[in-house]
Amino acid sequence: QVQLVESGGGLVQAGGSLRLSCAASGTIRSIHIMGWYRQAPGKQRELVADIRSGESTKYADSVKGRFTISRDNAENTVYLQMNSLKPEDTAVYYCNAKILRLGLESSLNYWGQGTQVTVSS
Repeated sequence: QVQLVESGGGLVQAGGSLRLSCAASGTIRSIHIMGWYRQAPGKQRELVADIRSGESTKYADSVKGRFTISRDNAENTVYLQMNSLKPEDTAVYYCNAKILRLGLESSLNYWGQGTQVTVSS
């Protein structure tokens, strides 16, 4: 059993900052990729940023220079620091991780329950 638990969402004014956290727990052997996706009303879920076990990162063009993803491998936790937030960043943010569980040979994809981020203008 694996769980991803997110925290840190909320309401913030444009130009403000929020920090999201996502902790993975359970029978984890290793985590290859951890990342954040978001889904706004009426839109498809999109990648915001991800970070691999070797610390390489990838960002959506819309958040480059404003958001920073990081991870604590010892704690199986990924963070998303969001600065200079804009109303168009409003969405439900989902944590995602590709996890190799103890006793299994292949990694599986896991999702958190989502956390709402609302940016007011």
